This record gives sequence, C-alpha cells and structure tokens, in this order.
Amino acid sequence: MPNVEEIWKEALPEIMGSVTGVGVWTALKACVPITEEDGQFVLGLPSGDSELIGHLRLPQSRNAIESTMSRLLNGRHQLVVINGTSITDWETEKKRAEERRKLQEMALARQKAEVLAGKSWESIYEDLSRKFASMNNRSLPQNRARYLMDAIEIVAQALVETPITDDLAERNYARCLERIAQYTELPSTFIALKVLERTFQG
Repeated sequence: MPNVEEIWKEALPEIMGSVTGVGVWTALKACVPITEEDGQFVLGLPSGDSELIGHLRLPQSRNAIESTMSRLLNGRHQLVVINGTSITDWETEKKRAEERRKLQEMALARQKAEVLAGKSWESIYEDLSRKFASMNNRSLPQNRARYLMDAIEIVAQALVETPITDDLAERNYARCLERIAQYTELPSTFIALKVLERTFQG
C-alpha cells in the first residue's frame, strides 16, 4: 500500500498552488491523510477543525486534490473527507455509511411497496366499479346479491395476494369495502366481515 503521508506531503504544495482562499489553505494545512482504498483517498480533520470540512469539499478544492492524488497514486481516486484523523475514525465512518445505505434501501423498499400496494388496491377499486357499471338491472336485489358475492370473492383474493402491510394499503382496502357497501346498500362492517370469512375459508 502506498505511503499516503509521504505522497500527501509531495502533493500539498501543488494543491495549495492551484486553489485560492484562506479557509481552503487553512483546511489543507490542518487535514491529515488517513488511507487510500478502493479508489478512495481519505483525508481527516481533527474534531476541533471540523468546521473546515466544507472548504475541502468545494469543487475547486476537490478537483485539485483528486487530480493531483490520482496522478501520484497511479489511478483515479475520489476524495473522502471525514471527522477524525485515525484509521479507526475511518472504519467508524464506513460503518455509519453502511448503516445509512441500509436505511435508505429500506426506505426505498418501503416506498416501492406502498406504491405497488396503492396501485393494486386502486385497480381492485376500479374493477369493482366497472363490474357494477356493467351489470344489468342493478336496482334488483337479486342482482345486487350476485354482485356482492362476486365482489367479496375479488377482494378476498386480492387480500391473499396483496397482504395489508402499511397504512396506505389499509386505507385503500377500506375504500374497496366502502365501495361495495355503497353499491349493495349494506354496512361496510358487514362487507368487511364477509371478506374475512371468505379469506379464512381459503
């Protein structure tokens, strides 16, 4: 592994010569090279100088550091700036980054599931509406009874295929029950009971 401390000492005068600003120069003098790995060059700042991190992340500073260090390290390197100046601080930062990545993935998966659930129940809602609209003699009780049986079958099947896992799906499911109740002039709680009974019957 290259000696990043020695390479940084060699690179620093060139980098400082290609950037401007007292804050940037102060940050460059205060930072400590920690390591390079997986195409990343890691600089750290002591906790007392953490307010200087922003200067190193400016496009001008970042470009100067990355281009110079990439040349001296014989390969493209992306700058990473952290709080702390030890390899332990870097390991801690990597763990935090991994935790953030996992949380982001979980949030995206949850959002995707909510969208899919919303679309699924929305399509069921539309199916229920279309089925009722296409029915002849909708005012006759016997036809409404047939609609009720078909609608309960549709919703019960959807409940098996698309389990309720969040508040959005719960609300969209309730909309379907209320739509059936509206069309059949029956209480929505009764409709919900019939759907559950059909679901448990398998």
